[in-house]
Order: sequence, then structure tokens, then C-alpha cells
Amino acid sequence: MIRIVIADDHTILREGLRQLLEAAGDFQVVGEARDAQETIQRVRDLDFDVLLLDVSMPGRSGIDLIKHIRGERPRLRVLVLSMHQEHQYAVRAIRAGASGYLTKETASRDLTTALRKVASGGAYITPEVAEHLALGAMPQTDAPPHTTLSDREFQVLHLLVSGKSVSEVAEGLNLSIKTISTHKARLMQKLGVANSSELFRYAMEHRLTDDGSPG
Repeated sequence: MIRIVIADDHTILREGLRQLLEAAGDFQVVGEARDAQETIQRVRDLDFDVLLLDVSMPGRSGIDLIKHIRGERPRLRVLVLSMHQEHQYAVRAIRAGASGYLTKETASRDLTTALRKVASGGAYITPEVAEHLALGAMPQTDAPPHTTLSDREFQVLHLLVSGKSVSEVAEGLNLSIKTISTHKARLMQKLGVANSSELFRYAMEHRLTDDGSPG
């Protein structure tokens, strides 16, 4: 029996995932978490095999959370479940220590296969993500500018183009407005954009938004 903890801030999705896994017969959902802090608590308190983690929960960023969890329990397997199809999210999650990456769009079809593979010590990534990981290890001059962003800058970028203001981003990440403003300025410089409209246009062109495109 593979023991699972589901970390996602949407109650309906957690319930759906629990039903899907329990119907498969070889999974036991031993806990759930609604945010980053609850996830860390479950990691500390429960004995389980795989953390099924949504990277877009309130609080600490998904990438930071993966790194923290790996620091506390290096052997725990983490399968990321995300709405983001843009390969950069997957690449960052794998580099942070996740064992696999699955989009919510394909979860109903691939979830049990992915969990079994991750629980057995393997990795679950698409061929496209594997290619991006391989290419990332090679010197490149033609990679898109957003691949040069730090994990925090990348997170701030996504929150800003999702419609949040600087103050809302600061509150959500428990950081100062000045800190978020600094991240915004740096990421805009790296992307070569001059204002928020250009930033949103860049995000749309590179499928980094959840609105109107698959990214």
C-alpha cells in the first residue's frame, strides 16, 4: 500500500483526488494539507511515501516548499501537481527536488501511474521536460529571458501577471512591498520590458499565464 498526503488548497480537488486514489486499490491517503504550513506539519507528523503537492497554494512558494521539505526529509518523494503546462515550472520543480511533475489537466489519466513510479524510486516527467532539463545543462544563448529569473522572481512574475498588485503579492508571500518592488524591477530588467502591459504581453507570448492560454 502506497501512503499519500495530498496538499492542495481546493477542498473539492482534494476530495476528488482522494476518491480517485482510493478507488485504485493500492493507495492510502493518510493526510491532507490546505497550505504550506499545514504541508510542513504533515511532513513532520505523518509516516507516508509520497507527497502530492500543488505548487500554487497560499503562503510559501511551491519551489521554496519543495526545497524545505527535501531539507527535512530528503528521502520523501514529491510529485508536483500543477495547473501550469509551461515547461519552466516543471524544470524548476525537478531541480528543487521533486520526483515528478504532472499537470491537473492530465491527472485523471496519469496520476496513479505517476504515483506508482515515483513511489518506487523513479521519476515521472514528460519527454519535453526531460529535454529541457538536458538542454539546461548545456551552454545556451537562445534560451528565453524568463529562464534566467531566480525562483522568487519567477514566482513574483506569475503572481503579477495573474492580476495581483505588488501589495497583494507582498501580503501573500509575507514579504515587504519594497522587497516585491525590487523583485519586480529586476525581473522586468531581465525580460527587457518597460511597464506592466509589456510584462503581461511577454507572459502571454511565452504561455506563463493561466488566462487564455495553456501556460
